[in-house]
Amino acid sequence: MIRYLTAGESHGPALTVIAEGFPAGVPVSTKRIADELARRRLGFGRGPRMKIERDALELLGGVRFGRTLGSPISIVIRNSEWAKWERVMSPEGNPAGNVLTEPRPGHADLAGMMKYDFADARNVLERASARETAARTAAGALAKALLDEIGIQVVSHVTSIGTAEASPGLRPTPGDLEAIDASPVRCLDPEAAAGMARQIEAAQADGDSLGGVFEVIAYGLPTGLGSHVQWDRKIDARLAYHLMSIQAIKGVEIGDGFAQSHMRGTEAHDEIFFEDGELRRHSDRAGGTEGGMTIGGTLRVRAAMKPLATLKKALRTVDLATGEPAAAFRERTDACSVPAAAVVGEAVVAWVLAEAVLEKFGGDTLGDLQGAIEAYRERTRQRIRPLSR
Repeated sequence: MIRYLTAGESHGPALTVIAEGFPAGVPVSTKRIADELARRRLGFGRGPRMKIERDALELLGGVRFGRTLGSPISIVIRNSEWAKWERVMSPEGNPAGNVLTEPRPGHADLAGMMKYDFADARNVLERASARETAARTAAGALAKALLDEIGIQVVSHVTSIGTAEASPGLRPTPGDLEAIDASPVRCLDPEAAAGMARQIEAAQADGDSLGGVFEVIAYGLPTGLGSHVQWDRKIDARLAYHLMSIQAIKGVEIGDGFAQSHMRGTEAHDEIFFEDGELRRHSDRAGGTEGGMTIGGTLRVRAAMKPLATLKKALRTVDLATGEPAAAFRERTDACSVPAAAVVGEAVVAWVLAEAVLEKFGGDTLGDLQGAIEAYRERTRQRIRPLSR
């Protein structure tokens, strides 16, 4: 089993990640992690913080000469703006800065203030901020490094922003990742991408925000990751859990999940064929899972992101210090973060798959893991022996 914990606040001195359970011998570098963090900063509609944020990171443990040691991996991502925030966010000393008492509708402010008995919403928003996803993206970079070594690749793309939607048949491959990242909205459909950009510009002009949908596709999966035998081992449940934990994500579907709810059973399922010595499907409505397990090959999952809650055009709220009507306070904000959320989604899907791989195949070293997977793939290839007539 692998696991990770993150710590740190949005404007604190740093975010930290500790990940453990990786086998020894996985290639890891600060450049690879930094490249993933840079991808997270991309996207049309991002706020000014993305222009100054540099995600200066260090590997503090668990890696030696570019290879994992099998021990916990420690990563720190320093806040390039810490000097501006040290007085407000200092771990010691007396409180400083404005007390924020007008919670934003749609954010964690109100529930967090009530839960922890805080008078200042900053005690909530700093940890609830999507800045925390930089740490999860770093953890996902470790997972992707592992998956690369066993022939599994993960790619994400944006399928809609506002009412602008990409062609429904679009299925990018890992070879398309460079072109996806080159798109300001991370969409391979040029016409849809232009429409997304126009809608973001309109929302920005109105002091508003937009949500959307992104899709993550994994290639090269073996059959049988996850399990049907217990609720918390189902791979689709674990994917939904991790994706729903990303800030502002409000819905997840595997394959054509929501569309399938309107179909008859004869239309909804992927029939099985034996062709050229292999089991094959001619459709991909299930998204690569059945009964809580991967069916091999490709996995496809989508997540829906709501419009961001911090708005220039402030929503109505209540000042908790006075009980009087007020306008919600405003931190710096993005008009749209769907392209960045797709990169984070890619990271968390990679983590779930790496976790499921190590759960099934184990191994103290990368070589042990690769050997176990190859033996399993060979066994499943030999599994189908049609009866002779």
